[in-house]
Amino acid sequence: MTEPTESTASARVSADAAPAQSAPGAAPARPAGTVDPRQPRTNAAITAAILLVGTYFALVGTSTAPALGLAGFAARALDPGFLILLIAAVLFAWSLVSARTQPLNALFRGLIGPRLAPPREWEDARPPRFAQGVGLVVVGVGLVLHLLGVPWALVIAGAAAFVAAFLNAAFGFCLGCELYLLLTRAGVLGRAAGGR
Repeated sequence: MTEPTESTASARVSADAAPAQSAPGAAPARPAGTVDPRQPRTNAAITAAILLVGTYFALVGTSTAPALGLAGFAARALDPGFLILLIAAVLFAWSLVSARTQPLNALFRGLIGPRLAPPREWEDARPPRFAQGVGLVVVGVGLVLHLLGVPWALVIAGAAAFVAAFLNAAFGFCLGCELYLLLTRAGVLGRAAGGR
């Protein structure tokens, strides 16, 4: 894992700052509004794989055809790349509506998280959630433009979202989280928990 930058460090909460433990030697309880920092990275790895496959199928499918606008709406909607990237968009939207029930979060909580040591620090849940919203917007714009018959829109949107997810999964660098922190410091979004 890479060292946290100054901006990402402000979005982290030390496990020492968590509420009192229920039993000696037990993992510290998770503070409200926080997430295990490994969860967004795990989700990003799975999402990156989905986005890569979707982008590949969009690249070899109808979305790169110059005559995409002449193809019928049904043909554009049934393009395999479109359908796979639609799954990614649904996962992004699901995490915004109900992060607790989102399948990738449930997978981490139920199967992956219990097999890992407790985290040393907790991450503010707002930046990763904002990043999911950014992913939804990027992929959503590509999906809509594809349905409207714009060639290459689906490939470009899928590739852009893949790059962001890959950076988060492989290097712990969350573009959407950094954007959230920049917008928070600029006063566009509400103040971060750290009060910077």
